[in-house]
Amino acid sequence: MPMPGYYVSPEQLMRDKADYARKGIARGKSVIAVEYSDGILFIAENTSATLHKISEIYDRIAFAGVGKFSEYEQLRIGGIRLVDLKGYAYSRQDVTAKGLANAYSQTLGTIFTSEVKPYECEVLVASVGDTTEQNELFHILFDGSVTDRTRWVAMGGQSDALNAHLEQNYPKDFPKDAPDLAAAARLGHTALTSVGERELPATDLELGVLDRTRARRKFRRLNDPELESLLG
Repeated sequence: MPMPGYYVSPEQLMRDKADYARKGIARGKSVIAVEYSDGILFIAENTSATLHKISEIYDRIAFAGVGKFSEYEQLRIGGIRLVDLKGYAYSRQDVTAKGLANAYSQTLGTIFTSEVKPYECEVLVASVGDTTEQNELFHILFDGSVTDRTRWVAMGGQSDALNAHLEQNYPKDFPKDAPDLAAAARLGHTALTSVGERELPATDLELGVLDRTRARRKFRRLNDPELESLLG
């Protein structure tokens, strides 16, 4: 005897998937990216020394993820393979943050519409330019939606409250008054501590930068002594 079928409208199915993904992402710790005078700073609440939310993708490109670690880690690894192949087959200049963001958008959009369970993650692809105006920040949501951002991006956890704090405290005359690295680190740290209403020592933070003053590879991680010095 065949089992009775149950009809769910496509609109309701998409809403249920979106609610499921948002709840999973909101349970994760936040990541903030802030443009500063010499590049882009990433700051995340992360107590692990080995499971990174922030990483290098290519010479000028970095990646950050929030939500379910196994899912955004798959995206990170896939992104590295994609840009390595493109850079090898063509040239390093052909590897762009926009191209990688489009690839992530297609992947997440296909998973969201075709699979039973959507990915519970959001990712950020950032590229540092030769000038502040040439920086690129692409925020890709769980359903494949892409937004082109400037100045800052806050993802995961209490992202709405973090965005409100950054909107109020980030210098208004950008890029002329872009903060230096220390000011950007304090801004991100203050946002995380004030919204979460708790202290966050340097050991509970993960920081990385895309620094345009470096040689070909612009990404580097900041260690605990550097963090303590920056945070004052």
